[in-house]
Amino acid sequence: MKAMSAFAVVFRPTWVGSFVLAGLMVAGSTAWSQAPAAAAARPATGAVGAAAPAAGTAAGAGSEPNFEMQSLSKKMDDLLWYQKLGDVADIDKDEYTGPPQAHPRHPKEPGATNPILLHLYTFIPKKLDRSKPQPLVVFVHQGVHASLDTSIDAHLIRELVEQGYTVVASDYRGSTGYGRGLYEQFDYGGLEVDDVYIGMKWMLEHYKWLDPKRVGIVGWSHGGMITLMNIFAHPHDYAVAYAGVPVSDLILRLGYESEGYRTLYSAPYAIGETVHDDIAEYKKRSPVNHVKELDTPLLIHTNTNDEDVNYMEVEHLIQALKAEGKKFDYKVYENAPGGHYFNRMDTPLAIDSRHDIYVHLAKYLHPDGPVK
Repeated sequence: MKAMSAFAVVFRPTWVGSFVLAGLMVAGSTAWSQAPAAAAARPATGAVGAAAPAAGTAAGAGSEPNFEMQSLSKKMDDLLWYQKLGDVADIDKDEYTGPPQAHPRHPKEPGATNPILLHLYTFIPKKLDRSKPQPLVVFVHQGVHASLDTSIDAHLIRELVEQGYTVVASDYRGSTGYGRGLYEQFDYGGLEVDDVYIGMKWMLEHYKWLDPKRVGIVGWSHGGMITLMNIFAHPHDYAVAYAGVPVSDLILRLGYESEGYRTLYSAPYAIGETVHDDIAEYKKRSPVNHVKELDTPLLIHTNTNDEDVNYMEVEHLIQALKAEGKKFDYKVYENAPGGHYFNRMDTPLAIDSRHDIYVHLAKYLHPDGPVK
């Protein structure tokens, strides 16, 4: 294991609070006052806290993110993985490279066209029988400018690990916690999709006991969008997929989102133009326009009172899939409590909904453990 794993040896839940408090005191009150709006907007319930508002409303859209504070928060959260999953999983964080930046500001300067450095997390069940082929689940974190986060993702990954799944989760380009460099390499519906795919391939290459024919991919919100784009681009590399409340139609989405959200996509380091200036580019980056490529067993969940990814987006996706004659499974929840996070909470409805997800995955991945 890497240096992070060394922390796990001395990590004790009893002093987590003191460590966090000390870190925040070092950061100073000024850092908090400048921190992204997303940090202050986290839901009060620990099960549904998020590193950024839901599907990818940029943290502090229209304002300068506090990259130092994001980095500190990320380092502290990385320690919490060992507390929350260390009893059931061997945990590591590794590096790999993805394609060069999509929009280098200075394309002729040294290193501008180099592959970029990315990070991924690996969670391997401690009791897994590695003498035989085992399934892999690719977990795609939510949020345009977010990252894998214990407050929203830990209980989901734990449930997967307890069923016998090895899990890999990439902090793709645009993720927070790694400074301005990675943050401004955000490439919505573009190279971020490749980053997740390459992370999956990295995992298969480094753990030979993983079965390349039993790879699933799951994601909610922006992660659901990346999930869809992965199976549309690589339909035969995934045995099964789940997309929860997925961003589905970027053009439709920008019609009901705020001006700050629209500004994020037209920034020079992002798509670079508004949807009005280049509608074809926005169509290319929207899952709804790639449904003809579906050839992977897919389950979609959506909620009619979703306050982030409006139901009409996912409805459009479902209609488009049906129009293409595609076979897939879906469920529309009517005004389910929790809105955008309805089945990532620990309510009876959410637990029942996730059971449906796990039944769907197990049908194609056949894990060693029982379905939760």
